[in-house]
Amino acid sequence: MTTATATATAVAIAAAAPTRPSRSVFLGVDVGTGSARAGLFDKGGKLLGSASSPIQIWKEGDCVEQSSTDIWLAICTAVKRALSLADVAGEEVIGLGFAATCSLVAVDSEGQPVSVSLSGDTRRNVIVWMDHRAVKQAEKINSLNSPVLQYCGGSISPEMQPPKLLWVKENLQESWSMTWRWMDLSDWLSYRATGDDTRSMCTTVCKWTYLGHAHMQHIDEKSSRDMEMEACGWDDDFWEEIGLHDLVEGHHSKIGRSVAFPGHALGCGLTPDAAKELGLVSGIPVGTSLIDAHAGGIGVMESVPESEAKESDDDGICRRMVLVCGTSTCHMAISKTKLFIPGVWGPFWSAMVPEYWLTEGGQSATGALLDYIVDNHVASSHLANRAASQNVSLFQMLNDLLAQLMRDTGAPFVAALTSDLHVLPDFHGNRSPIADPNAKGMICGLNLDTSERQLALQYFATVQGLAYGTRHIIEHCNNHGHKIDTLLASGGLSKNLLFIQEHADIVGCRIILPRESESVLLGAAIVGAVAAKKYSSLRGAMKALNAAGQVIYPSEDPKVKKYHDAKYRIFRQLYEQQLTYRSIMAEALC
Repeated sequence: MTTATATATAVAIAAAAPTRPSRSVFLGVDVGTGSARAGLFDKGGKLLGSASSPIQIWKEGDCVEQSSTDIWLAICTAVKRALSLADVAGEEVIGLGFAATCSLVAVDSEGQPVSVSLSGDTRRNVIVWMDHRAVKQAEKINSLNSPVLQYCGGSISPEMQPPKLLWVKENLQESWSMTWRWMDLSDWLSYRATGDDTRSMCTTVCKWTYLGHAHMQHIDEKSSRDMEMEACGWDDDFWEEIGLHDLVEGHHSKIGRSVAFPGHALGCGLTPDAAKELGLVSGIPVGTSLIDAHAGGIGVMESVPESEAKESDDDGICRRMVLVCGTSTCHMAISKTKLFIPGVWGPFWSAMVPEYWLTEGGQSATGALLDYIVDNHVASSHLANRAASQNVSLFQMLNDLLAQLMRDTGAPFVAALTSDLHVLPDFHGNRSPIADPNAKGMICGLNLDTSERQLALQYFATVQGLAYGTRHIIEHCNNHGHKIDTLLASGGLSKNLLFIQEHADIVGCRIILPRESESVLLGAAIVGAVAAKKYSSLRGAMKALNAAGQVIYPSEDPKVKKYHDAKYRIFRQLYEQQLTYRSIMAEALC
């Protein structure tokens, strides 16, 4: 066959082959505590495919660390795998957004990792969000009563960045001197992808004490689009006061000289090198990032039935609270006016939905606590093996055990099984509304039973304890100006219907689940869609791409409400008792 004939044959075959219509696909990337995930969505917000890749984590006491190099490699693996599984070509992806835990990343002038570990391991350049090494530094900062603290619930948490930065300066002077950029993990991801160091209003306001409302006021006063990105919300007096004056130098070059709303298109889009690593096309618009929980909020907050979507925007959306339930849980609500709520983070201006004030409550350990309770029970391994042999999850096995136990005991409803077992879930401190990082977990009602059924009861009582914590947060927020009457749940734990039903029964609110369960990935993808200018605003993209799924209602049985009201009183008393015990022991050690 001649070359000309072969070419003609190839052209004929190509012409005869069916062609797939060109698609516009949005890619969302989420880095959680244990894995990096990638999700591909069509223009209707439907998930086309997703994949994940594990990331390494080092835990030593209160120190929890990761590697940004390892995280980026995991992202590249997840994105390529998602493209393959979804049968999406890299050329079809037209917008990219990142979300990640609010972990702290240190890099030098060349963008290389700088160790933040006492081990000196150069790989370990990320202080993970849940790291509590900086409790004393947080206490020191709070004792100074800076005005910026009123915008984070009255006190700063050791999970935020200023205490961690102060810890590094006090304990790792060489690393402190070497670091050229201190970045929230999601900001580092967008920087790694584009080379643009513009920070997100979400990360800086929520975790760095950046004053978003001051930023906007400065823009208004200047009346110039050139001022839109300039970081005008840093309080230099605060950084000076806490001993981190060197972060003010160079117009805040180490912590962010420019700040933008989530979804702002960064630089010239995806760099050629990053595109090659991810299996995408260079120049794809990349949006300013989000914290993972806040991406979940963006991905679910407009997931309401169509009949309610027509309701007044401000009225309807301000009565909702989003629960992003994973390793930890974030409880997020928005308002048109700023509400100062002691012990609850915020008010954060434009940190999630632009031009709304964000209230952010939270529990530092939810999925992590359930894993801890289950994994440390003597019956866990045997039950896990049985679950694996039946190809069901361990938690589904526990839920089935509880249903069987209710039938066997004749309990009037499943919650009644834990009448003698009570859990205060503050095993990693209390983030909200008490804001006590020194709080400890408590279990009341243990016996010598080591059976699988007893494990199921301890797991169930822990689920209830977490739900009572959510009720405490919601009551506290409503007592300070919110009018929350609807919950929207997302994250891994939202797939556990027992967990969701107990929250509905205990809080007394309906809970709406989104059509697409991967709401954090969807929120990140929405950032990419806005960057690609497929929508004129983040809110418009939310309305177009969010959709409601199943709705869970509270039990109508008055006995269930009476029962939970009683257990809630015990839940509140457990912490008060703990304070008494701490006081007694503190006096004994004087």
